[in-house]
Amino acid sequence: MQKVVYRLSLVFFLLCVGCKQQQERPQKKEVAQLDLQEMKSPAKAMSSLPHIVSNKDLTLLSWVEAVNDSVFTVKYAQLQDGEWQEAQTIITGSDWFVNWADYPMIAENNGHLWSHVLRKSSKGTYSYDIQMNVKPRNAQEWTTGLALHTDATPTEHGFVSVTPYKDAFFVNWLDGRNTMENEVGERGAMTLRAGVVSVAGKLVQEEELDASTCDCCQTTSAITDNGPVVLYRDRTEDEVRDISIVRQVQGQWTAPKTIHADNWVIKGCPVNGPKVSAMGNNLVTAWFTAAQETPRVQVIFSDDGGEHFSNPVLIADEHVMGRVDVLWEDEETAVVSWMESEAGKASFKVMQVNRNGTLSTPRTIAVMDGSRKSGFPQMEIEEGTLYFAWTDYTDDTSKVRTAKMLVTALATE
Repeated sequence: MQKVVYRLSLVFFLLCVGCKQQQERPQKKEVAQLDLQEMKSPAKAMSSLPHIVSNKDLTLLSWVEAVNDSVFTVKYAQLQDGEWQEAQTIITGSDWFVNWADYPMIAENNGHLWSHVLRKSSKGTYSYDIQMNVKPRNAQEWTTGLALHTDATPTEHGFVSVTPYKDAFFVNWLDGRNTMENEVGERGAMTLRAGVVSVAGKLVQEEELDASTCDCCQTTSAITDNGPVVLYRDRTEDEVRDISIVRQVQGQWTAPKTIHADNWVIKGCPVNGPKVSAMGNNLVTAWFTAAQETPRVQVIFSDDGGEHFSNPVLIADEHVMGRVDVLWEDEETAVVSWMESEAGKASFKVMQVNRNGTLSTPRTIAVMDGSRKSGFPQMEIEEGTLYFAWTDYTDDTSKVRTAKMLVTALATE
C-alpha cells in the first residue's frame, strides 16, 4: 500500500512540475521580446537628421525631409503606446542651412511645443540665424520664423540645445557675432550664449556664458536642482579643446570649468560635442576625445550638480567615431551610445554604465554608412523602454529609421 501511495505521489509531483514548466514557457517568450525591435518609422524617403526628446511621459521625434534640392520640411511625430503616430509638419523652407551635424530640434513643456531651424542670413557659407517655431498648448497652428538671438550680424549661429525650464524653455547656442572681421582684418572668437524663451517664443533673458569656444561642436544642457547647466567643447589660446561646464547657481552663472583634463590639442573643430543628462543634482556626461592620438568615448558622473566630477569611465576606444548620447536609467545607472568605425561602415552601439564603473556588454543597434551623411544617432527612454533613431543612407537616398528595446535587455547578455 505504501508503494502505491508513493507512486501516486510521484506521478502527481511530475504532473505538477510539467504544469509549472508549461506555465513558465510563455515567460521565456516574454524575455525574448525584450530584445531590439525595429519600429515603423513615420518618416518618408529622403529624410534625415532625427532628434528624439522625452519629457515625463511624452516622447517626440522630429526630422527633416527633402522636398527637392533646395526645399526642406521639418516634421515630427508623437509616441503613443510604444508606436510612432502620423507625421505632422512644423515648417517648410527654401533658404535653410541644412547640415549633418547642426540639426533642427523639438522640445515640449506642459503641452507647449518649441522647435528651430537654421535660416541663411547672407550668401556666406556659414552665415545663418537660429529661427524658432512655437505652438502653445491648445494652439491649432505653429507660429514660425521667430528670431532667437538679438544681433543682426551675418555670422554663424547654431548648435542649439534646449530643455524645458519652469514654465518656459532654456535655450543655449553657439554665437558668432564676434567673428566678423574688423577694420584691421582681425576676427573674434565663437561664443556660447543662453537665454530663457517663453512659450510664445519671446527671448526674455540672454547672457554670454563663454567668450571663446570651439566653433562647431554640439552643445548640451540640463536642469539640475540648483539650476541650468551647459556643457560644450571649450577652446583655449593654446588650442586645447576639452569639455567645459557652466552652471547657474542662485541665479548667477559660474566661470567655465573643465570637467576632465584630456588636454586634447587640435587646431580645428572635431564636430563632436558632449551629451549630458540630469536627475536631481546627479549629472552624467558622455564625450569624445582624441587626446594623445587615442580616440575614445568616456563617461563621467557628478552628484552635486556639476561642481565636482568623478574619474572618467572609459566606454570604448581605438575605432570610435564619437557622436555620443547619454541618459539616466536610475540614480546609479546610465545608458550611453556612440558610433564606431568598422571597415568603411559605422556601428551605432549602446551599453549600460554604473557609477562604480561597471559596464554591460555593448549592443549594436544599427550598421550605417560611415560618412558624415549618417549624422548623429539619437536615443531616449520612456517607462523603461529605449527608443532609437538614426539615418539610413544608401545609394544616394536616406531614411530615418527607428527601433526600441527594453533597457533591461542590456543586462541580459
